[in-house]
Amino acid sequence: MKRRHTILAALSMVLAANAQIGQPYIHDPSTIAECDGKYYTFGTGGGGLISEDGWSWHSGAERPGGGAAPDVLKIGDRYLVIYGATGGGLGGGHNGRILTMWNKTLDPKSPDFKYTDAIEVCSSDGMEDQDAIDPGMLLDPVTGRLWVSYGTYFGTIRLIELDPATGERVKGNVEKDIAIDCEATDLIYRNGWYYLLGTHGTCCDGVNSTYNIVVGRSRSVEGPYKDNVDRDMFHGGGRMVIAAGDRVCGPGHFGRTIIDDGIEIMSCHYEADFEQGGRSVLGIRPLLWKNDWPVAGERFKEGVYAIESERRGYSLELAVDFVRMEQQRQRFWQMDPNEPVVPVANQTLDQVKGSWPQGEIGVRCGDYMFRPHQLWHVTPRPDAGGYLGGPLYSITIEGTDRALTATSNLELTTRSYDGSKEQLWRIEQATDGTFRIMPYVIPGQQGTNSRYCLYSAGDSTPTLAEWDFSSDNSKWNFKKD
Repeated sequence: MKRRHTILAALSMVLAANAQIGQPYIHDPSTIAECDGKYYTFGTGGGGLISEDGWSWHSGAERPGGGAAPDVLKIGDRYLVIYGATGGGLGGGHNGRILTMWNKTLDPKSPDFKYTDAIEVCSSDGMEDQDAIDPGMLLDPVTGRLWVSYGTYFGTIRLIELDPATGERVKGNVEKDIAIDCEATDLIYRNGWYYLLGTHGTCCDGVNSTYNIVVGRSRSVEGPYKDNVDRDMFHGGGRMVIAAGDRVCGPGHFGRTIIDDGIEIMSCHYEADFEQGGRSVLGIRPLLWKNDWPVAGERFKEGVYAIESERRGYSLELAVDFVRMEQQRQRFWQMDPNEPVVPVANQTLDQVKGSWPQGEIGVRCGDYMFRPHQLWHVTPRPDAGGYLGGPLYSITIEGTDRALTATSNLELTTRSYDGSKEQLWRIEQATDGTFRIMPYVIPGQQGTNSRYCLYSAGDSTPTLAEWDFSSDNSKWNFKKD
């Protein structure tokens, strides 16, 4: 029993290290917005969270008006904020109002920080089967038109159009019912498809909340939105995007952020994080696309991996001599089937490390043979900082402190881990499920690195080069035996 408790405790530490840190407590978060190098998200009740790096979050974002479930969108050089003033059964009723307001900045310490007066764009009277709350915005990249979906389980999800120049309702616009059986919706566009993300299940019950996020898609922003088996969301359809897992439950209030070509994240809140006492917290996960359907990727976990190039499948390894393993062999036509089978033990680090050179050792790629020089321990270093969606990591040969290190000439080496920034790495899952591996800094270059990644310049030649989602040279996979 003692050993089981130890294992569970260690697992909890690993999972916690891969969740947002600081004080990421929020409910109904808006889509994450960037402003002057910081990240912001707003929540129910007013206020919200700020992060310097996208990894450590703290209170401090300001939003007047109170109410519930805001969203935020940058249009030109201004930020449009939308929120539900009441509704959702808050105060016992469903008579709600949705309002918009503008600000030049999201930084409350900026001299330009001042919200405009709120403008009502729609409402519900508490009598009809509709609830004016939980708005989500889409600025259509094809047409430039601004759309808002809103509503709860109490009736329908509706679509309205706003003027992107004023934030007001387009004159003469008539709301349209597009879905039922969900709430906290969001609209996104990709590759000719419009997607309606809705939150399904029960909320506001901590570890007993069953919230999950589902999706339908349409060639028209006005629908119909259908799922993967052609069910219309107006009749209860919806394909699963994310549900409970990793000791968090109740994901709701989807938001999409595009970091780079092929690198996207989704944000949400978890109704309860078991590791944080069951509190509602901000969640950030990789966003993958499978057959033009969005699905949440997994939080990357500490472990021992083979790191294999998508280019050919060769494994990243130390550039050391291959040490043969001894094996008593028999010609297959002379084998005695009655002779006992003795498993062959894996080669160990102690058997080979004495032959490795001292000091720095380069890296290469080669056939994966589960040898010690091919096994990498990927360790989160949360105290060193992070990026939007994860902590920084060190990548060391398992059983050693020999760490993968970026060099000033855009090459790679390994040396003893000392916490240097060029030994810290961003590990981001791309939309196709592969991974981008980027050094946090490159010696001699100013600031943090957002340009160069681990790159297979040839089948056996790893280097650093610019990220290119269209090329398998930029992509890697993490394999566990």
